[in-house]
Amino acid sequence: MANPNQDARNGNGKYVRTPETAQRDARAAELLSQGYSYREIAKELGYQSHTAAIQACRRACRDIVQGPAEKLIALSVDRLEYLFAKAMEIAEADHVVVSHGRIVKDDQGNTLKDSGPTLAAIREARATLESFRKLTGLDQPAKVNVSGGVRYEVVGVDPEDLT
Repeated sequence: MANPNQDARNGNGKYVRTPETAQRDARAAELLSQGYSYREIAKELGYQSHTAAIQACRRACRDIVQGPAEKLIALSVDRLEYLFAKAMEIAEADHVVVSHGRIVKDDQGNTLKDSGPTLAAIREARATLESFRKLTGLDQPAKVNVSGGVRYEVVGVDPEDLT
C-alpha cells in the first residue's frame, strides 16, 4: 500500500503533520486501546512498520494531553499577569503610616509615608515573575561548557620505567 501522506512534506523533505495524519494517529491509538498489536495496527492503517505504529500512538497521546495542558498554562499565565498588575498597583500607590487607628503626622502636620506595603507589593511582584519564568521555562539552567584537559602525573615513578 502506498503512503497516503507522501505529499505532506515541507521544503526540507520532512513530513508535516496534517489533519489527516493526526486523524490516522488517533485511529492507531483507538485500535491499540481495543487490543490490537502494533503490527496489526501497522497492517490495518498502512504504516510501514510496527515502529511507525508505536510512534503514531505516541503522537496521538501527546496531542490528547497537549491541548488541555496549553489551556492550563494560558490560564495560569492570565492569573499571574493579574497578580502582577495588582501588586504593581499597590506598589505604586501612596501609603501612610497608621498607628493605633490614626494617621501619623510629622511636626509640620504632613502625613508620614509608609514604605512597608510598597516593599511587600514589590516582593509579591518579584515572586509572581519568578512563577511566570518557571511556568514558561525561562528559568532553564544555563549550559556550561568546560574545556581543557586533565593531566595525570605519577609521583615517584620514572617515566622511562613505564615503557
